[in-house]
This record gives sequence, structure tokens and C-alpha cells, in this order.
Amino acid sequence: MSRLFKFVKLSQQNVSCQAMNLNLQSRKWNFINGTPVAPTGHESFYLFEPSTGSILCQIDESSKSDVDAAVRAAQQAFKLWSRTSGLEKAEVLRNTGKLLRERSKELAVAETVDAGKPIWESKWDIQTAFDCFEYFAGLSPTISGQHIKLSGDNWAYTIRQPIGIVGAIGAWNYPIQIAAWKLAPALACGNTVVFKPSPLTPINTLTLAEILKEAGVPDGAVNVVQGQAATGQYMCEHPDVNKITFTGSVPVGKTISKIASESLKRVTLELGGKSPLIIFEDAVMKNAVNAALMGNFLSQGQVCNNATRVFVQESIYDQFVDMICEGVEKINVGNPHDEQTTMGALISEQHLDKVLSYVDSAAREGAVVVGGKRMKIGEGYFMEPCVLLNCRDDMKAVREEIFGPVMSVLKFCTEDEVLERANATKFGLAGGVFTENLARGHRVVAGLQGGVQWINNYNTFTVEVPFGGLKESGYGRENGLAAIEHFTELKTVLVESGDVWTPFD
Repeated sequence: MSRLFKFVKLSQQNVSCQAMNLNLQSRKWNFINGTPVAPTGHESFYLFEPSTGSILCQIDESSKSDVDAAVRAAQQAFKLWSRTSGLEKAEVLRNTGKLLRERSKELAVAETVDAGKPIWESKWDIQTAFDCFEYFAGLSPTISGQHIKLSGDNWAYTIRQPIGIVGAIGAWNYPIQIAAWKLAPALACGNTVVFKPSPLTPINTLTLAEILKEAGVPDGAVNVVQGQAATGQYMCEHPDVNKITFTGSVPVGKTISKIASESLKRVTLELGGKSPLIIFEDAVMKNAVNAALMGNFLSQGQVCNNATRVFVQESIYDQFVDMICEGVEKINVGNPHDEQTTMGALISEQHLDKVLSYVDSAAREGAVVVGGKRMKIGEGYFMEPCVLLNCRDDMKAVREEIFGPVMSVLKFCTEDEVLERANATKFGLAGGVFTENLARGHRVVAGLQGGVQWINNYNTFTVEVPFGGLKESGYGRENGLAAIEHFTELKTVLVESGDVWTPFD
């Protein structure tokens, strides 16, 4: 099958003006003990705007002494914040949500400059951030233990207490959303935080820390340190950091796990995926196609739980291919500040080259490639959304996480066959199934090895439910009630009301 896509290239005018309005050159990029301060490391890195390829500013890395200062500030703040009542913490978190709502337009523009995603999606991300703070504001006063009746007049109770100092490391694909997913539950449980954003998207995490201070978080409860791998390593090795929560790649997650194990730090890892979307012949085809589009081209395909392996039952394969190609042709690629844009720029030149190398690999292995070429829109990092047809399970592009706008479409015959093939991966983050037979839908998602599953939808998120994976997709959960378990320690207290018995008396 051969098909020529005619992608819309939207205007690139005035993108750099949006970046200039952020005054990035004059910012002090660390936030320690309630104050913006300049990092003191000897190395630095450039911040690029994905949609223009231009350098926004140069940022110094944090030194080991900067990380030490942030941890000391968090220790001091912990003495106060950990003893603050749930209702008082809730008020601060609600204030944060309110301020995020009020500044949502400004934050969305910054998110688009930073990450290259279209403005409509950045607005959505800001909404998920304030939803998160408001949700955990509601949970904070409810965090409690249990009362257990023992024999006689004796009893026991449990207490949920904060872990202590949380070292949080964010990813570049959802900068402010991931920051909210880590900061809101950590603070709701009484912890204090040192946060290192990705060096590719540092802007809004710093702004969020400033908003939290304005909302009433005490100085030192939230600290931000900028940097690359070395800064993250300082934080993971620091003896006074009690927990690490990380979102990012599998190799970095494994390294963090090894470092943290030396001091038995608590760890939550949200890593990569190669998730399956299974479409049975009785599916509502339009809905299945829409879900496949959302599961592959949201955020330029740079989403860990994307449904990058789309398994389509043989009898409807040709129909699905025709409809998915029609849907992909309608994707508008271009200036992410334009409201008509539906797909923006990839995060960096290096990452774009990596994604394109997977497309080339698939072509060499016999896949039919639809789209998937670099697009010349100014100097930005754009590519055509890509559909790979005639795929096999053993192809590199089908097995490995690409993290770009590349969908692999595969045929299957039977339910048992597709379950076995879908699970034949080292990842276990997400999955989905489309069928009008709900008994089969529940049966298939029960058999899929992944922490998040959809029936007749894909890539819909809500803070009320847990998110996380298994196998090499990580461990632990973010959001929902489950997050409380990962940001608290459970203490058991036994109370004796009578005399103490011993055989040694």
C-alpha cells in the first residue's frame, strides 16, 4: 500500500515573540528556601525552543552544595509542615489550584514554548495540574490510620506519617503535570520536596514553586534545583533524602533504583512502555480509530503509555487502515501557538533524529511506511505523523519504545493469540481493547500485563485513579488514593491496659 500525506504546515510567525515575553535570560533558575537563587555549578546547558530551534537561554547546573542547601531547607521546613493539620495543608493546596487557574493562560504559553506541544494541549495540561492540587487538598484531611481492638481492654492503632524529604525528578513530556502529580500528594501527606525538572523543560516547575510559596507553602517545603544527570545523582545519593520519585526512561530508572538501594530509600518509578491497543471486529470503528489517533499522536507521540502497537482483527484490518490514514491526513502540524495546530514539534533535534531512525529501521525490515518524514517548518523539530503497515512482532520499531508519532499496525486472528502477542514485551504500563462484547473486554484487560487499561477508549486521564506500571515500566503508583501509600509510612502502636506478663518474673 502506498499513500501520500499532504500535511498542513501552519504559520510559524511570532513564535519567538512568545518566548521573549517570558524573560528567561534574567531568571534565577533555582528556588531554595523560598527564594530564587542562581545555581553555582561550573557546567551549564542551553535551553532550546522545539518549535523554532532557537536558543532561549543558557542555564547553569546546580552544584552539590546547591543540592545540599535545598535538602537542608527541606529538613527545616519538614519540622513545621509535617506537624501541620490536614485542613491547613488542604487550604494551601486549594490556594495553589486557584492560582494555577488564574494564571493558566500564561502557564500554557510557557509550556508550549518549553515542550513544543500545541497550545490546546498545554491548556489541558494546566487543567490537570490544578485538578491534582484540588484533589489532594480534599484528601489531605482524611489521611488517617486504623483502630484495632485486641483481647481484654487492650487495643492497637496505626498512624500514617510523612516519609520525610522527597527527591522528585520530572520528565520533559508533561513538565507541569508531572510536577503536580509529585508535589501535590507529597505535600498533602506532610512531606517536603526537592524537585529537579528535566533540563529540556525547566520553566514551569520553577513558576509552580513560586506559586506554591504565594499559596502559603512554608519556605523550604518546595525547592527546585536545575541540572542534568549529575544533579539528579547528587539528590539520589544524598543521605538525608528519604524517597525518590522519578518519571523518565527505563535505563535512568534502573540507575536510580540501584543508587537508592544503597541506602534503602523508598522509590517510585514511572518509566516507559510499548502498550497494545486491541481492536476486535465488533468494535465501533470510528471510536477505535479516534482512540488509536489519541493513543499515538498526542504530544507528538511522546507519551509513555501510548498505544504504539495497534492490533487489528484480520476481518476489519483493511477498513481500519483506510480510516486511520484518513484520520492522520487531517492532523495539522506546525506552529504550536496556533489554535488550529493539532501536533507540534518534537522535543529536540537529537530526539527527532532518533525517532526518524526507527522509521528507517522499519522500512529496511519490510514495513510499509506512511508519512514519517522530517518536515521543514523553520528550524523547528517537526515530522509527519507516521503509520507503519505490514508489521511483524520481531521488528525493532515494534519491539522498542520510540517515543514519537509512530504507530505500528498489526493483524491478529484470535483472542488467545493477540493476548499472548500483546504481553510478549518487557514493558507493562498500559493497554486497551475495543469491543462491543463487554464480557470479552473485561476478560482481555484482565489478561493484559499492564498497570492501566482502557475498554473502548484510550489516553483519557483523571487524577482520581492510580497510574503506574509493572515489569520494566516501573513500580509504585501516582494519583488516586494509592498515592497516599507511596508518600507515607505506616506506624503501628500497641497499647497495654493491664499488667505486663512475662515468664521471667
